[in-house]
Amino acid sequence: MVILRWGSGRRRRTLRHPRENLLLGVCVAVTLLTLVGAANRAVAGDTGQPLLLLGVPALVFFVRGQLYASQRVNGVRISETQFPDAHRMVADAARAFDLPRVPDAYVVLGNGRINAFASGHGFRRYVAINSDLFEIGGKLADPDALRFVIGHEVGHIAAGHSSFWRQLGISIANIIPGIGSTLSRAQEYTADNHAYEFCPEGVTGLRVLAAGKYLYESVDFDDIAARARTDQGFFVMLVNFLSSHPINTWRFAALRDRDTPGRVL
Repeated sequence: MVILRWGSGRRRRTLRHPRENLLLGVCVAVTLLTLVGAANRAVAGDTGQPLLLLGVPALVFFVRGQLYASQRVNGVRISETQFPDAHRMVADAARAFDLPRVPDAYVVLGNGRINAFASGHGFRRYVAINSDLFEIGGKLADPDALRFVIGHEVGHIAAGHSSFWRQLGISIANIIPGIGSTLSRAQEYTADNHAYEFCPEGVTGLRVLAAGKYLYESVDFDDIAARARTDQGFFVMLVNFLSSHPINTWRFAALRDRDTPGRVL
C-alpha cells in the first residue's frame, strides 16, 4: 500500500467540500448571534433561558470530556500489540494527512450498529469504531474496507472537524433542524474525500451502510450510485435535509464520480 504524503496545504484544501466553509460560517453566525442575544438579555435582568445558553461552552467541554472518558474506560484500545494491523492503518492515515501525532483509536461495543466517529478532548484526538463495523477488517477479512473507514475518521480530524472551538461554534446551530445537519453532510463528503485519497480500493466497503456487514459484498455499488439520478423528489430531499450524513445514493454517486462534489441539498 502506497502512503500518500501531502506537503502542501493546497492539495489538502481540494479535499474539503466546496460548501463546507460557507456552511460553517452560517452555523457559527447562528451560534454567535444566539449567545450575544442571550448575554444582552442576561444583562437586562432575564435570569432564565439566557443564563442556560451562556453555559453552552462549559456544556460542550464536559460532554466532550465525558465522551472521551467513556471510550477509554469501556472500549478496547487499538495499539501496536492489540489489533496491530488496525493500529498501522491509523498511523498510516495520520502520516498521510500530516497530523502531528497519531490519534488514539478504540473498538467499542456496537450491539449491531454500523458506526464510527472521531472526536477529541483537550489536545487529544481519537477515533472510535463500533465492533460490528470493525469486524469487516478482521473476521470478514476486508482490510481495505476498514482502511477506508479509518481514513474517513482520521480525515475528520485532519480537516479540523473535531476541535473544541469548532464544536462550540456550531453548538447552537446543531439543535436547529436542517442547519447543523447540512454542515455535517458537507463534512462527511470532506472526510470521504480524505478516505478516498488514502485508500480508494476500500470505497466499495461503504456498501456496509446499505446492507450490513454480512450482505454488503453482494451489493452492487454502482447500482446504488446510479439511483441518485432516478430516486429523487421532495421527500428524498427532506430525508437528506434532516440527516447528519448524505443519503446513500448521493454519497455513493459522489464517490463514484470524482469530478463533482457531493450534493449537500
